[in-house]
Amino acid sequence: MKIPPKTTLTRGSPRRGLLRPSLGASLALLLLLAQSPAAGEGVDVGKTSAFTKFVSADQVERSAQQQYLQLRQQASSQHALAPDRNPQLQRLRSIAQRIIPFSYAWNPRARDWSWEVNLIGSSQVNAFCMPGGKIAFYTGILDKLHLSDAEVAIVMGHEMAHALREHARERMGKSMATQGVARIGGAVVAGVFGFDPRLTDMAARGGANLLALEFSREDESEADLVGLELAARAGFDPRAGVSLWQKMSATNKGAPPQWLSTHPAGQNRIDAIQRNLPKVLPLYERARNS
Repeated sequence: MKIPPKTTLTRGSPRRGLLRPSLGASLALLLLLAQSPAAGEGVDVGKTSAFTKFVSADQVERSAQQQYLQLRQQASSQHALAPDRNPQLQRLRSIAQRIIPFSYAWNPRARDWSWEVNLIGSSQVNAFCMPGGKIAFYTGILDKLHLSDAEVAIVMGHEMAHALREHARERMGKSMATQGVARIGGAVVAGVFGFDPRLTDMAARGGANLLALEFSREDESEADLVGLELAARAGFDPRAGVSLWQKMSATNKGAPPQWLSTHPAGQNRIDAIQRNLPKVLPLYERARNS
């Protein structure tokens, strides 16, 4: 199921029939809050990297959409793609609908993205959001960590932050600037998002030219903070970021899962989250009481 892009209250309402009246009213309130954040609120991660200027956003998003489609088709052929009626998938989509309106303040392009959320059957502790708003969770991260809704929101906000802050585009821009790469075809990759190799074989056989990238520790720390704010503004307790990373550390016994292989150490992330909680807890309280 695709989550259609939402518009502001002055430009029209969400598509009829997609939301129940009560949920539609709640979304309208979220949209209003998302359009008018108070100055100085939330986390501070600076401006988007200037390296993004070296690569077209349209190119990155088109390549991401193609990659996501191939991954989804491969998962479906292996009966690993959750059907729309799956309760866990419905849960993920409900959480995404609450967070998405707050993404626009971080990247205006997000308003026009064709947001999509899917669940893939895999034991991997993994989730990702590709440029253009293509989100996927693997069942392993839900089953092994027994995530609460707030913890799911923290993970989802983190992954959305990578897309909103255009980290993949930034990394490609850096590659072009530092290595003199004249052309980069295939803007998004298994390496960035920790895809199960079995689910990307078809794309490789089909001749997709995919560039293996890794987000830097700086990108990961930035995504942690942006995700924390997104979750808080959507009414999810940001303190779940602490419990999430405690679960991560306990589950992996100090060894990060594949998608965290280049990420900051768990305790460092917890410390950073705790330092920033005073900036986002008021947002959460306001959302909860609205």
